[in-house]
Amino acid sequence: MTSLGVGNLGEFLREQRRQAQLSLRQLADAAGVSNPYLSQIERGLRKPSAEILQQIAKGLRISAETLYVQAGILDERSQDAGAEPPPGVRDAVLADPGLTEQQKQALLQIYDSFRKENP
Repeated sequence: MTSLGVGNLGEFLREQRRQAQLSLRQLADAAGVSNPYLSQIERGLRKPSAEILQQIAKGLRISAETLYVQAGILDERSQDAGAEPPPGVRDAVLADPGLTEQQKQALLQIYDSFRKENP
């Protein structure tokens, strides 16, 4: 089987799964997808639908939008609903070596939710 150009998504999913300390089988069960299918996604052999990405995001406890951006379904800039955050906020969170990827994504989700509440 040939790669579908979703390798970055697969690598990202594998890293998120490892950060969450979940086995492939545990994440597949949590997301409601088969173990072989999830393995193929991680190896870049399958391109999951938005619905499957949403299920995987729930299993990883990260935002579905994060996976949509990784999969090329959503442009990273469109996550902010047109409002650009001050320069450096996202970069500072993402560059902090003292945080896990899961913690970084959680902080960015909270930050985005606060920004959406305030016009």
